[in-house]
Amino acid sequence: MSRIRRARDSLRGRVHRTPMLSSATAARTIAATSGRAIADGRLYLKAEHLQRTGSFKPRGLLVRLMALTEAERERGVITISAGNAGQGYALAGRELGVPVTVVMPRNAVKAKVDAVRGYGATVMLRGSHPLEAFAYMNKLAAERGLTIVHPYDDPDVIAGHGSVGLEIVDDLPDVDVVVVAVGGGGLISGVSAAIRQVRPEVRVFGVEPVGANAMRSALDAGEPVPVTPTSVADGLSAPRAGEWTLDLVRRYVEDVVLIDDATILGGLRFALERVKQVTEPAGAAALAATLYGRIPIRDGDRVCCVLSGGNVATERLSEYLAAAAPLDIP
Repeated sequence: MSRIRRARDSLRGRVHRTPMLSSATAARTIAATSGRAIADGRLYLKAEHLQRTGSFKPRGLLVRLMALTEAERERGVITISAGNAGQGYALAGRELGVPVTVVMPRNAVKAKVDAVRGYGATVMLRGSHPLEAFAYMNKLAAERGLTIVHPYDDPDVIAGHGSVGLEIVDDLPDVDVVVVAVGGGGLISGVSAAIRQVRPEVRVFGVEPVGANAMRSALDAGEPVPVTPTSVADGLSAPRAGEWTLDLVRRYVEDVVLIDDATILGGLRFALERVKQVTEPAGAAALAATLYGRIPIRDGDRVCCVLSGGNVATERLSEYLAAAAPLDIP
């Protein structure tokens, strides 16, 4: 916990303290789908889609780059990303004077590629599968003497993301359930470790796409295993869970549930139409699982979902809305 608190302190003035939103309509919808009446008649939403770069990523990635040696800063760093981690490292590198190279798959969302470049990073498009991009990253790092900075499986990254959990407990000291989307597990690891060490009785649940189930597969296998991610939620498409993240999920997370893409897009549609917030599919996954009754909520629980990202491909927004699963909204 001391590491997470130090990370939070180092981030003051560098990241936004994102607001806690709420929705009475979401609470009524949960009551209709699950039969559970949640506390305050409102579902709470931690608005990390309003963070700098449009996702929670700068928190942990700034902390990671602040931990570099002077020699590592001068040589520069390299990472891999579908988009949001790339933007986070690019922003961190720009602010700390560290050259950043980001390897991205060729099918990465163009808006995310453009944003990574816009923050000043060098982008290398390689491969159609994340594992191909990982292999190229390792090769380039060895050739150029670059320091590899992991997008999620790193203790500094996890500690920085844990600041989200501390803010949730500050804003909702009586929270009972926290729901977090899972890709490689950096966010849920930090959030769950922070919250459970302050409030051990809080239940933290993870949400993954059926087609990008790296953490669920690792939990079932007892170790990280490679997966081939195929999901509309590209921000959750990790090729495998991390060693650090798997250990923390085992210790602090109640369960990781799987939902299909149509359900994820139902959460995106609800956020847009009823909460007036634009999220990307990955950013709406926790909300979706809660709305559609996939999270085991008890009567009287105070519930918070993390809206983790807002970097939606706007040219696909109408397609996403049309493909959303139906939802009975009272």
